[in-house]
Amino acid sequence: MLLIHVPKLTNRLGYTLNVVFQRLLRTEIGITTDEEYFLGHEGAKVCYGHKRLGDSLFIKSHALLFQTSIEDQEPRAECRDGQWILFPTYGRDLDFGFDLLAATFYLISRYEEYLPHREDAHGRFLAEESLAWRAGFLEEPVVEQWAQMLRRRLQERYPDLPLAAPGYRFVQTVDIDAAWCYLHKGLFRTLMGLGRDLFVRRDPGEVRRRIRVLLRREADPYDTCDYIIESQKRAPGSHLLFFVLLADYGQFDKPASYLNPHMRELVQHLDDYAKMGIHPGYQSLEVPARADAEIKRLEAIIHRTIVRARFHFLRLRLPRSYRILLHAGIRHDYTMGYPDAPGFRAGISVQYPFYDLERDMETELTIHPFCVMDTTLHESLGLSAQEGLQRCRKLVESLRAVGGTFCCVVHNQYLADRPEWHGWRDAYGQMLDMAKP
Repeated sequence: MLLIHVPKLTNRLGYTLNVVFQRLLRTEIGITTDEEYFLGHEGAKVCYGHKRLGDSLFIKSHALLFQTSIEDQEPRAECRDGQWILFPTYGRDLDFGFDLLAATFYLISRYEEYLPHREDAHGRFLAEESLAWRAGFLEEPVVEQWAQMLRRRLQERYPDLPLAAPGYRFVQTVDIDAAWCYLHKGLFRTLMGLGRDLFVRRDPGEVRRRIRVLLRREADPYDTCDYIIESQKRAPGSHLLFFVLLADYGQFDKPASYLNPHMRELVQHLDDYAKMGIHPGYQSLEVPARADAEIKRLEAIIHRTIVRARFHFLRLRLPRSYRILLHAGIRHDYTMGYPDAPGFRAGISVQYPFYDLERDMETELTIHPFCVMDTTLHESLGLSAQEGLQRCRKLVESLRAVGGTFCCVVHNQYLADRPEWHGWRDAYGQMLDMAKP
């Protein structure tokens, strides 16, 4: 067992110690505030505080983990010997030149998102508002890099201490915002779509495609779910999840009706091959009861309890969004990522528990961060298919180095064979080959 001495044990500190030592380093720990007991311990030990105790490994502390309120924080980011750090510390004979525990908590709690910040038109905290984006380390899994640094120091000081090395994982998540482009929309929406093609877009080619699909002479271009399931065989050992939008029709929610028998059949089909989650609609952030209703719709279709979710449009507003999920019985969220940039919103790639900073407590919700989304690469950054693939390759390489999780978001409609997405279907297959465990 690894014994850790702290001057005072707070909720924040206990949470961070568990994430770093138990989840990332996978070692059993004991925590004490008794200096005499700590000094008498003959095994591996770490001292966290303002002064070193004995010959233990020493992490000099910042005040953050001993606070209970939300205060204005401006942690300085520095790059030392190629490694980004936060909360640098100074003094003689330090084992670390920064408070890696405070730095970890600041990022994974998303502390900066509780402070005043700008939001976009959809009420989202964007990448450019983050410290990681401004400093330039957004695409580095720094929390896991810090844990790896700590692992090396512990192994050097205590070679008999059991520290399990994490293994790289690949998780592919698919959002089903619109299962079909033309089919199964109902008579009114079908006629409205045809009218737009004729009189607004004035696109005769689109009119012909729509009619051919409606007459079943051509496959619907968005009908790519079977292709995704079949392609998963290219990445054995990976994991596949589908998140289905079952909201009522609205400005930003345009799924096929959950009452449509074709939609219900598709959802049941997907449930046979992958894990399922709900994609709470755009308005669920303002009207939480809608999220409850949409979860019940999915449960009624597949006859199983739903515990996974990712908000449509990535409408993650802390802590409100996560409290909505907890109240609805969701225990795993996959929204933690940015719509406008690839990278690690919380500085970490592996799953970890959500800490409600306002209530100063750990919760039962597990966060599964993602680091890249197809629409981000193509629409937000304007990259070509091969340029997007190279950004993915860089992320995968950084995650393999720390035993992280490459979690990506793809959309069924963006694997369609359409001119605006030329080359992306091929890049998707190459990504599966490149990212497989």
